[in-house]
Amino acid sequence: MILEVAILNVSVEKQPDFERDFLEASQYIASINGYIKHALKKCVEIENQYILLVEWVSVEAHEVGFRQSPEYLKWKALLHHYYDPFPQVLHYA
Repeated sequence: MILEVAILNVSVEKQPDFERDFLEASQYIASINGYIKHALKKCVEIENQYILLVEWVSVEAHEVGFRQSPEYLKWKALLHHYYDPFPQVLHYA
């Protein structure tokens, strides 16, 4: 199992829209082969920060299976414009 971790910074005024769009986008990531589960958590101390945790069977399931899929384009269109700065995404074994 691989854990994908991304710290997401979203301006406070955009958070309700981000959270709504994240719920919609979740269907796209969940449909990918090799996806296990994901969670989005809002930071208690830093008002504009979230952490995204996604479990995958392998790095390739994320980097190839998801990021090279039509579903990723839908995910990206819904969510990427909220991030400032764009997050670093890391994988942990």
